Amino acid sequence: MDSQLRFSVLGPVRAWRGPTEAELGTPQQRAVLAALLLAEGAQVCTAELIDVVWGVKPPASAPGILRTYVHRLRKALEPHRDIAASVIRSVGDGYQLSMGEGEMDLTVFRHLLAGAEQARQAGDDKGVVRQLEEALRLWQGTALAGIRSEYAQIQRQRLDELRLSAQATRIAAELDLGSHSDAVADLTGLVADNPLDERFRELMMLALYRSGRQAAALESYREAQLLLAEELGLDPGPALQAMYQRVLRADPGLLPGPRRPTPAPVLTPDPPGPTDPATVPAPSTPSAVPTTESRSATTPPTPPRPAPSHRSAERIPAQLPPGLAAFVGREAQLAAVRDLSTGDAAVVSAVAGMAGVGKTAFAVQWARQVAHLFPDGQLYLNLRGFDPVALPVPPEHALRTLLESLGVDPRALPQGADALAARYRSLLAGKRMLVLLDNARDAAQVRPLLPGAVDCLAIVTSRDRLSGLVALDGAVPVHLDVLPLPEARALLARRLGAARTAAEPEAVDEIIDLCARLPLALAVTAARAAIRSAFPLAVIAAELRDHAGGLWAFGDGDAAADVRAVFSWSYHALTPDAARLFRLLALHPGPDVTLPAAAAVAGLSLPHTRQLLSELLQAHLMTESAPGRHSSHDLLRAYATELADSLEPPEELHAARRRQLDHYLYSAHRAVALLNPARRLIELEPLAEGVRPEEFGADADRAKAWIAAEFTVLTASVEAAAAHRFDTHTWRLVWAVSNHAHERGRWQDLRSLRQVALDAARRLGDRAAEADALHGLAVALGGLGRYEEARSRCEQAIALFAVSDGRHDRPECHLTMAWVTDQQGDLEAALDASRQALELYRARERHDPGNPQAVTAVASVLNAVGWALSRLGRHREALDHCRQALAVWGEHGESVHVAHTWDSVGHAHHRLGEYGEAVVAFHSALDLYRAHQHLPWFVAGTLDRLADTHLSAGDAEDARRTWTEALEIYELLDHADAESVRNKLCRLDSSAVV
Repeated sequence: MDSQLRFSVLGPVRAWRGPTEAELGTPQQRAVLAALLLAEGAQVCTAELIDVVWGVKPPASAPGILRTYVHRLRKALEPHRDIAASVIRSVGDGYQLSMGEGEMDLTVFRHLLAGAEQARQAGDDKGVVRQLEEALRLWQGTALAGIRSEYAQIQRQRLDELRLSAQATRIAAELDLGSHSDAVADLTGLVADNPLDERFRELMMLALYRSGRQAAALESYREAQLLLAEELGLDPGPALQAMYQRVLRADPGLLPGPRRPTPAPVLTPDPPGPTDPATVPAPSTPSAVPTTESRSATTPPTPPRPAPSHRSAERIPAQLPPGLAAFVGREAQLAAVRDLSTGDAAVVSAVAGMAGVGKTAFAVQWARQVAHLFPDGQLYLNLRGFDPVALPVPPEHALRTLLESLGVDPRALPQGADALAARYRSLLAGKRMLVLLDNARDAAQVRPLLPGAVDCLAIVTSRDRLSGLVALDGAVPVHLDVLPLPEARALLARRLGAARTAAEPEAVDEIIDLCARLPLALAVTAARAAIRSAFPLAVIAAELRDHAGGLWAFGDGDAAADVRAVFSWSYHALTPDAARLFRLLALHPGPDVTLPAAAAVAGLSLPHTRQLLSELLQAHLMTESAPGRHSSHDLLRAYATELADSLEPPEELHAARRRQLDHYLYSAHRAVALLNPARRLIELEPLAEGVRPEEFGADADRAKAWIAAEFTVLTASVEAAAAHRFDTHTWRLVWAVSNHAHERGRWQDLRSLRQVALDAARRLGDRAAEADALHGLAVALGGLGRYEEARSRCEQAIALFAVSDGRHDRPECHLTMAWVTDQQGDLEAALDASRQALELYRARERHDPGNPQAVTAVASVLNAVGWALSRLGRHREALDHCRQALAVWGEHGESVHVAHTWDSVGHAHHRLGEYGEAVVAFHSALDLYRAHQHLPWFVAGTLDRLADTHLSAGDAEDARRTWTEALEIYELLDHADAESVRNKLCRLDSSAVV
């Protein structure tokens, strides 16, 4: 086997030839590779591989398709080898993939588990922790991510059990090392995600007890006891019961000692067979903050915890999707849940059922019937739990979306899911609101999104039964089955007319039977039948019958008939162009698509695409989820994906992806040009034929609204570009969307995006792109408070900028370095970095005299140098630099940057004891910050410094009033500096008493 080949299954299935990642093709093709990898050198017969890919109902052509998949994998893994020498060998009636030691992440993971077990038996707890932390770092998300099949789910469960066992053993070792508080933090999430796993409950009780929280440890046991009884009808196991008794009697043996009181599981499993908040300190002064990606080289990065304005927080959302005009049935279920909406207690309802059974339609119908009972608003969010293309929405992203819907300035949001959930619950406190969470993956995804207010109603839909939500959160379960026959008849009568259905009752019942009584299938069939109004329903039934052969069932296996037959029947009735658009839209990564984006994917004109979308809407193969935004049920998207994989040539799929990515890249590039005129734009390659980017004209507000509406699609496009190795598009798209993430303080998102860009740049060997990604990564890490890492990335970026075509971006990186080192307290380094940035900007100004961007960049860095000098006690020099900056701003006018400079001037005057001048300067800064709006963190910082000046000048009352105002803002921001201001007020009050 080629020693350069490496494989990964602890996350998405991936492969590399040396540093180059191989393009492994479709999810079905990746499933074949996964089965061969998990066999670990053993032969996998053809029948097993067919079962892996298609399950129990494969198409007749499955053996031939399988051979094609294997051929493509061989070419992808070893493009220059012939079949005889391939790493994938034909052996008997099947295939074999041989690997050397260490060539797959799973084998490395097992090796580290074995090492951890040896260390555990030797009593080396530090060795256990070290080995297991290294092992757990190998995981890059959910095992076999992106492969949806019963086989993949079984393997995921087995591999996830390995990970859980490793986590349990690591935490047990950490407890023996005395890390009790850290263990409680880790175990809180593990217990929530695995509520029936008694290992983590036992460890949680031990960690709480050792942290001095005996009562909490006993309460944890009672929670487990109740959950096990309600969920499984069982009592806690002997180990958990023993832990309870020991905690109850305060057994001294539970305290740290030479032996571990909670034995960890042995981590030597047999190999499986083939069958997700950091509190970020704000900069000590806004003047010292570095250049951001979101504006010009002179704009500081947004601190992470800004607050909403009171006015925006009062906005009443009304986000419920439109109800179905033809909704019928479910009367019993609606009657049963109606009373849930009228009480005075918080209610959560879990609406579960198989795919296509009408969960969303039912939930929307219910929500609209009771919306008037919730005058403070109704929120809606699609969590994409079972999306065939995209991953489920992480709770942190979902919380940000909900908070923005409630009117919170996105820049006012804290970091981390826990802090976001706390802000969300605080905003809902005292309100009567309805929250509809659609298409949830599981209870862990939903739990942080539940309102804590007693007068709120949360409706959650999912294919999962959400038993954890029922057991732990008191959710009221509502299970939807397929429609009863009378309601299915009523649905067709409503859509086709009672006279038509009454005339052919036998044909109606056959249609219902062929559609498995699923509302989605019945709706698609009714749409087709309505168009063909002259056809007898018996003909419709016969056509459905003809399309049923050879198709395997969608859904959870409960369907009595092949739902895909219904989709096939409607699909084959489309015009060729509409059918092609339906297939190609499966490539689109976002939850919905606009007309210009759809036209780009297909390479067609806007009028023609509008006509085709109308045809798809009429056939019920798409819906208009919001004005101008089109989407499909995830079953239909999965069906379209299969059609695209089987019918479209690879070169056409490649071209369609290129057009789609070009549309979003060029549109985002135009938006950035409008929103950040001072930012240097990257160069783009020629636009693909048939692509028409969004037109904004000179309307910056329209550009801002577009990039906000498309942000989810844009980030999904980054992931799609990286997955399909459009590496140039990848880093350029990140460049474009980083602006939006940065302005909203979404530091984790920005860090992830910049890491994807960095990987793409390195694959390209593009040093300028690599430097840009490293710089952006430094800004994100600085926003997260990880200053040492940020400094290292800055140093790498500066070195690359010096030798690449990106030299013009080098001064911005020096300015970032000045901010990072200032936060670290390395003031000489901060001054040096600021001066280097100033020298480079002045060189740019000399090269392009009169360019306003170059001139204002110099002014901003003059302020940064002034701030650094003042921090070092060189206040007169600082004032000289700041006055030079103010002279430039007087000609060009940039309110935020002028405010930063006035704040620096105030700081220098204060240090010189010139309190009157300092007060004037600070008030000038405050006036400008407030005029600019949405900058509460800067306002609070300047107020804090102004209060210091008032107190130094002997004006205690003005100091108290100013600190009180600053504290109100900091508390709204949930900012760490609130404690410092609170202490200053306490000292002021104490001195007044004395």
